Amino acid sequence: MNAPDELKYSKDHEWVKAEGGVAAVGITDFAQHQLTDVVFVELPEVGASAEAGKPIAAVESVKAVSDVYAPVSGEVIEVNDALRDAPELINTDPYGEGWIFKLKMSDPSAADALMNAEQYKEHAASESH
Repeated sequence: MNAPDELKYSKDHEWVKAEGGVAAVGITDFAQHQLTDVVFVELPEVGASAEAGKPIAAVESVKAVSDVYAPVSGEVIEVNDALRDAPELINTDPYGEGWIFKLKMSDPSAADALMNAEQYKEHAASESH
């Protein structure tokens, strides 16, 4: 399972790349494999308030619609408009071009409380059995 060491992870299978109080967020490789082919992404509104643990976006695949939860609280400052025309980027590059939104974190240290790559791999492995 691909889980880059420089990222942090939520129990709901979101990843966070925190830099200077801004968190880029997407869904993990494990999550996109579970969903299979992503066909639509419901992006949050820029300026929306995100609360940690609450749904902020949705990803629709050929199998199901899944909520994307905010792993940290803050304000949505950017969304990945490329996903409107190419939602499959979540499948092909979940940690790069498949990012979903960026937050200005209300508490930049909140990302530190998320799982590291090793902890996340153990968490995901426990869910796949």
